[in-house]
Amino acid sequence: MIKKIIVSACLLISFVSFAQQGTASPYSFFGIGDVRFKGTLENRSMAGVSVEQDSIHLNIENPSSYASLRQTVFTVGGTFGSNTLKTTDESAKAQRSTFDYLALGIPMGKFGAAFGLVPVTSVGYKILNDQTAVVDGTSSQLQGKGGVNKVFAGLGYKITPKWNIGADAQYNFGKITTTSVELATGIQNGTQETNTSELSGVSFNIGTMYQTKIDKKLSLFTSLSYTFASTLNSNSTRVIAVDGDPDPYLGPAIETNLKLPNKITFGAGIGEARKWLVGTTLAFQGNGQLANYYNAADNVRYEKYQKYAIGGYYIPNYASFTSHLSRITYRAGLKYEKLGLVVNNESINDVGMSLGAGIPLGNGSFSNVNVGLEFGKRGTTSADLIQENYFNFSLSFSFNDRWFVKSKFN
Repeated sequence: MIKKIIVSACLLISFVSFAQQGTASPYSFFGIGDVRFKGTLENRSMAGVSVEQDSIHLNIENPSSYASLRQTVFTVGGTFGSNTLKTTDESAKAQRSTFDYLALGIPMGKFGAAFGLVPVTSVGYKILNDQTAVVDGTSSQLQGKGGVNKVFAGLGYKITPKWNIGADAQYNFGKITTTSVELATGIQNGTQETNTSELSGVSFNIGTMYQTKIDKKLSLFTSLSYTFASTLNSNSTRVIAVDGDPDPYLGPAIETNLKLPNKITFGAGIGEARKWLVGTTLAFQGNGQLANYYNAADNVRYEKYQKYAIGGYYIPNYASFTSHLSRITYRAGLKYEKLGLVVNNESINDVGMSLGAGIPLGNGSFSNVNVGLEFGKRGTTSADLIQENYFNFSLSFSFNDRWFVKSKFN
């Protein structure tokens, strides 16, 4: 197990060192950026459906799932993404590689615990508005980077063989840096404004999962989780400089309390354990107060987030010792999301499809490597906005082993 963790740590370092930014979306200008984490790859490949009390995979979104673990699970994942950004007149492409999550789950009888590191949101945009061709025109360039991460620790408890409850605590932290450069026709020197915001705050999540037999083969699976509204403290500084001026203006520190909204997620599914499952997930999030002084705009407002997803998996024969292909888990899902952002009176929505496979690492092992494909469309070209057509290739490793087991032989 230690060797596997070292190998995974090397992979993690590769992801982090290669990644320049977590997103290339101009919509990451607003709020605290694009939401990055949408579940582990096993669940993300089913469009976020995660209703089964899985004993060998880690479900980070519902802490009650930790109580179902039967082996220690170490998981790490990353994504390579390609976006095509389109307006009514032109298009451009952007690529990035990102680290998605790192987590460890530990079974403890009726209890189960997990902790890890997850990038929550990302800011990464470059926007150029060149009007210098007209009289008294200006050219402005906006650039942003950074985002919010979280470390979490959670505990789950199995009340009965069918019913789990759990809770986790999350410490959110990060830094967002935005730069604005403006040039005016006929003026030699431009002006640059740099805003740096340090973010921090604590949030809490609770959940429950229940499953029961319908008949000899079929089971009903349900999942419910709730994230409490919380505050994200923002401590910001502003620096304004004019080209050629050796003494930039340093503005006073600005403290802002951003409001992260509450969120409720419900899922249900039906299937045959370790064979197949079809399920759905519904998620609803309240209005947040996420605009800071440097990214507030009159043409932007926030609405309630909504998500509707359907997905599932199929395993030909999980117990096969003669056919490795029969033990592969095949996954797929469809999703529709209202992202909670309204620009120029147009809601920004995300429609996507995902496919994936979980490949066992050797006979008799519950460890696996997971691959996933996700493609879809976000935004629109209406109302002078930008549409993003995206394609993501994701890779994760889930290593399972028995820890804290006393040896019967010396």
